[in-house]
Amino acid sequence: MLRKVGEAIARFRMIREGDRVAVALSGGKDSLTLLEAILRLEKRAPVRFSVCAFTIEQGKFLRSLEPLAAYLAGKGVQWICFRDPPSLRLVQTQPEHGCDLCSRYRRRAVYQVARELKANVIAFGHTADDFCEALLRNALFTGRISALPPVTYSSRREFRLIRPLVYVTEHTTGLFVERLGAPLTPCACAQRTGGVREMVRGLLAELEARYPHLKQKLIAAMGHLDTGRLLDPRFLDLDGAEAPLPPQAVPCPAES
Repeated sequence: MLRKVGEAIARFRMIREGDRVAVALSGGKDSLTLLEAILRLEKRAPVRFSVCAFTIEQGKFLRSLEPLAAYLAGKGVQWICFRDPPSLRLVQTQPEHGCDLCSRYRRRAVYQVARELKANVIAFGHTADDFCEALLRNALFTGRISALPPVTYSSRREFRLIRPLVYVTEHTTGLFVERLGAPLTPCACAQRTGGVREMVRGLLAELEARYPHLKQKLIAAMGHLDTGRLLDPRFLDLDGAEAPLPPQAVPCPAES
C-alpha cells in the first residue's frame, strides 16, 4: 500500500518541497489510511513537508468524534474539527438534499479550514474504487469520458488538491485500518440506498467477482488513452494528412 501511494505521489508530483499537507478526514477507513500513509512517507520522503488534518462536521456522523480526536492526539497530529453552521442548517431545513449541494457546502468549509491550518495542499481519500466508479458513472449518465483528477487546483489556485490513494483499493484500506486498530466514525450518507452511485458500485462488484483484476485494468486504462480510437474530432486525422504515431505507453503502478 505504501509503495502504491508513494508511486502516485511521485508520478503526479502531488507533494513538493516545503508543502504543508492537510488530510481531509471523513471518519472512514480510506481517509485514515491516507493519513497513516502520508505520516509514514513523511519520514522517508526525499522532500521535506509537514502534515496536519481536519474534519468537517456537517451533522451526519453517527458516533462521537472523541475517539478520533484521542487517536490523532496520540500521534501528535494537529487536527481541527470544524462544525459548519450552513451545513448544519441544511440538515435541518432540507433533510432530503442531494450529494451535490452537500459537496458545495463542504468545499467552502474545507478551504476555510485549510487556511486556518496554513496548508497549501489538501489530500482526499478517494481510492481506486472511486476513480473507477466515477469513470463508469460519467460515461453512462453524463456522456463524458472522465473520472477524478489525481491532482488539481482550487479555482484561485490557492490550494493543490491531491488524491494519493488512486492506485489503492478499498479492500486494501479496509484490511489496513482493521490491523491498525484506528477508530472509525461512520456517516449517515453511507447508509443511503437506491442511488446511481450504489448501482454503479454494485455493477463493479458483480463484474469483479468474475474478473478479479477489473479495477486495476480500469485504472490502467485511464492512463493509456488511445485518442485515435475515440469519437472526438479534435483528436482524429479526418483528412488523412499524416499517419498518427501510437502513444508512448508509460507503465501504470496499478498494473503491478
